[in-house]
Amino acid sequence: MDWPSDWLLPDWPAPAHVHAVFTTRAGGHSVAPYDSMNLGDHVGDVPDHVQRNRQVLAQALAARPVFLQQVHGRVVARLQAPSAETIVADASISTQPGLACTAMVADCLPVLFTDRRGSVVAASHAGWRGLLGADGQGVLETTYKEIVALAQAGSALAATEIIAWLGPCIGPQQFEVGPEVPAAFLSQHPQAADLFVPHGPGKWLADLPGLARLRLQALGVSGIYGNDGSPDWCTVSNPSRFFSYRRDGVCGRMAACIWLGR
Repeated sequence: MDWPSDWLLPDWPAPAHVHAVFTTRAGGHSVAPYDSMNLGDHVGDVPDHVQRNRQVLAQALAARPVFLQQVHGRVVARLQAPSAETIVADASISTQPGLACTAMVADCLPVLFTDRRGSVVAASHAGWRGLLGADGQGVLETTYKEIVALAQAGSALAATEIIAWLGPCIGPQQFEVGPEVPAAFLSQHPQAADLFVPHGPGKWLADLPGLARLRLQALGVSGIYGNDGSPDWCTVSNPSRFFSYRRDGVCGRMAACIWLGR
């Protein structure tokens, strides 16, 4: 597989036939402010540039990335065959080789999943609303349930067999939120108190990857890798490498992709 050296390869114990990558700004055809590897077709970029960038991605993966219409929800789409239809969901899951589950981000947290046998892969787009969900069920919980259901039909799958990788997102030093956000999370998980730091009157700094880890650990997932909340993972703090909607307003979108080899 041939892609820009700037793209991120997850460092995690996935089976050899499970492939994953996170794109950066490098390697595409778009011009400012979308320079250069913008994969979002909804942000005002020239459509031909976006299409060429998506072709670059598909060629680099030697697989078909499936882009979702993301709505900050918790719906999980099962990918079974290539389709031209628009899929409205914030996560996707597949057992089909060559179909890449894809989450687009520009500050939200991408989370990739597989099991230690490599029988299933999934990608989730987790902003704070999707992460929170309702009644304790956000996008990570719904993705986890789909993985368990698909991982090997008719065979039990322990939580310890599922591993997750957290990609770049807005960091805990930059993610300013109002009081409604910590209140909502604390109502579901009182342990989340340490993941919100007061930041001026009526404002808090939220640790998005920390919240994701808490939710995954509550599900029993112990193999969690990637984003630890340090500045190198922060989309806002690294303008030459990452797009950031919070920082720039108008910007491109990156993608976290995971797929099974053919």
